Amino acid sequence: MKILKFGGTSVGSAKSIATLIHIVSKRVAAGEKMAVVCSAVGGITNLLLKAAAQAAAGNQTDYQRTLHTIDQKHLIIIDELLNDPQDFLVVYKQYYTELTQILQGVYLLREASERSLDLIASFGERIANQLVAAAFTQKGIPTQYVDARTLVITDDNFGQANVHFKETNAKINAFFAQNEAKLPIITGFLGATTSGATTTLGRGGSDYTASIFGAALHAHSIEIWTDVNGMLTADPRIVPSAFTLPHVSYIEAMELSHFGAKVIYPPTLYPAFTQKIPIAIRNTFQPDAVGTIISDSPNPTPTAPNTGIKGISSIAQVALVNVSGAGLVGVAGVAGRLFSALARGNVNIILITQASSEHSICFAVSLPDAQKTQTLISTEFEYELAQGRISHIEISTDNSIIAAIGEGMSHTPGIAGKMFMALGKNGINVVAIAQGSSEYNISVLIPQKDLVKALNVLHQAFFKATEKVLNLFVVGTGLIGSTLLKQLHDQKNYLAQNQELTIHLAGVANSRKMLFSAQSIDLVHWRQTLEQQGETTDLPQFIKRMQAMNLPNSIFIDNTAGAAVVPYYNQILEASISVATPNKIANSGSYASYIALKNTAQKRRVKFLYETNVGAGLPVISTLADLINSGDELLKIEAVLSGTISYIFNNFDASSTFSQVVQEAKNLGYTEPDPRDDLSGMDIARKILILAREAGFALEPKDIEVENMLPQACLEADTVSDFFEALEEQNHFFEQKRFQAECEGKRLRFIACLENGKAQINLQAVDAKHPFYNLAGSDNIIAFTTMRYQNTPLVIKGPGAGAEVTAAGVFANIISIGNYLG
Repeated sequence: MKILKFGGTSVGSAKSIATLIHIVSKRVAAGEKMAVVCSAVGGITNLLLKAAAQAAAGNQTDYQRTLHTIDQKHLIIIDELLNDPQDFLVVYKQYYTELTQILQGVYLLREASERSLDLIASFGERIANQLVAAAFTQKGIPTQYVDARTLVITDDNFGQANVHFKETNAKINAFFAQNEAKLPIITGFLGATTSGATTTLGRGGSDYTASIFGAALHAHSIEIWTDVNGMLTADPRIVPSAFTLPHVSYIEAMELSHFGAKVIYPPTLYPAFTQKIPIAIRNTFQPDAVGTIISDSPNPTPTAPNTGIKGISSIAQVALVNVSGAGLVGVAGVAGRLFSALARGNVNIILITQASSEHSICFAVSLPDAQKTQTLISTEFEYELAQGRISHIEISTDNSIIAAIGEGMSHTPGIAGKMFMALGKNGINVVAIAQGSSEYNISVLIPQKDLVKALNVLHQAFFKATEKVLNLFVVGTGLIGSTLLKQLHDQKNYLAQNQELTIHLAGVANSRKMLFSAQSIDLVHWRQTLEQQGETTDLPQFIKRMQAMNLPNSIFIDNTAGAAVVPYYNQILEASISVATPNKIANSGSYASYIALKNTAQKRRVKFLYETNVGAGLPVISTLADLINSGDELLKIEAVLSGTISYIFNNFDASSTFSQVVQEAKNLGYTEPDPRDDLSGMDIARKILILAREAGFALEPKDIEVENMLPQACLEADTVSDFFEALEEQNHFFEQKRFQAECEGKRLRFIACLENGKAQINLQAVDAKHPFYNLAGSDNIIAFTTMRYQNTPLVIKGPGAGAEVTAAGVFANIISIGNYLG
């Protein structure tokens, strides 16, 4: 015997009922012995209870309108499903007339008791199962409609009745012993008291009905046919990367269903568990899908490697209750009184935790029970509150519980650490923690606003087989910004295939427009989309919107060169959003601001990366950090840190004047619009200042000594044209320096040097033994002299400017942050 249960969506339309009949009829034809349990037509139970509430409130027009909606939903299915519906319509009209009379009575009495509500709700299953039976008969399959109220005996706890299993099992076995020729079509959800009063088994009770019948008949299996492909690792509506679990144990299924997995009704598992009957979760609309098997058999292959985690589940909107006071310490029976009082008030406790000091007891209840809980505790401990033995009954709302679940977690070290690390890196605060000694789940209470983010973060942390998503917020779409976005697009397939990494452009802004999308802005057409759909740029609003989206693995990228964005860095880091930027201003301002940003990033466990601040795509800052972290001692840094100045002096020879080379560099786009911005050395000063700080020296901008290579007349020129005229008049000044260096077998280099905690920048002549002698083109070069590299400095050389290499450096920072978050 197999019990097949079909849910509301499976009987929600004529088409879905036809699919149900096709699934069952194939198996009947194959000789399988089975019974079918059906729910009400999808949405009907809610409408029945809505009509009852409207009638009890005296809203005659409203309840009659709802009743008409119920009637029309059924009539449409009947008309589409049955070829000759007349016989069934007689049965249906009897049900409809009886329901109308009951609702009229509720309306007249202005009262709907729990007993009345159960009777009204029962019409959904009774009509649906009669209809399914008629459809089977139309297909030539003999069926027998079974009203579960005649077999399932319960107490009178209307709304969620408790089953009397001894009497129920006897009745079920007696019925099936006498009725074997026809296919039973059984009403789910329903039972009756010994006096015959209709009861219901709780919302989702049709699953329970299937399990009750399966256990009574010692069925081979129970199949729950629904609209999903089984139990998943997480809610796919919240976690897009969730996937179906092929197998879970009874205990795991109990934990998952308790913590919000709606695929199966929690009480369903108990009867099947006692008889060790496997439960299969199948999809009516994808009948060939494997689905999930719930059984007592151990699963040798945990879904999350090396952890045994089977799923991440949650309960939204719970209240945290904290009862504290010195009078709780060492007093026997306090917890017993507390929970007994709540039990008498029918308040269900979802999570409990207590400190070893016994100063407080913390527990969670559903949000609707919060006020009742406070009243019950206040009444029970009235004396203790008056005496001050209990000082606080504190209730906080807007919380959620999230749980990592799996039998394989038992005795597996590091699971809690991994869980809290993943939450911490994404700025999710854990309010309370609970873990039983069985170690089947770790439950944490978090702010409700972080639920979606937390589910995605933990699913990514534990299920490495799924892709990791980085959500980028990009400000600045000039040459570097647009190049970065192109590189992200060009590399997306490689990242997906080789790194299991997906880049989502969640926000983008330039000086005119800004745009957001939780599903990612297209990396090909972002410019058109920004212009057509973007709103006017408002930088404070951009930051607020980014924070409000609260996406996991968020990274902010500042591609601008100005100071406008920098004041928001600290706010962004405080929101647990990592920052990557080529903008040098934040790190070359006051030392206090520099340290504050570093401290905030460390405190919030996020990354603040700026490798491109010094050498564009060259690994300068990371190399310096590696040297220091590995215990090497820095003696000196020498560097040519301007591609522009490097080009000028590498091309300045006897064949051209200095002013001609500068003009050529400007024409090639190597210089700023005003070349004095490069030749002043201030950009180099920022870079050597950043290196000095990274090396551990608390220097301020004023501490950098910069030799002014330009004559005063050039500096005082009013316009760029005037500057070039003045520079031409000073060609002899630079030619003299070049010629003298040449005579000594040397070459001119504008070098930044950090030594003994002092930083200076000046024009030097270096000989052939110096590592900078053969510098060519517009390359940058950095030489680290350390205790380990004392005789031969460690040299890094390459392009130190340009959109491609700078964007690539930012790209590398993004990947680095992604690896850290992962």
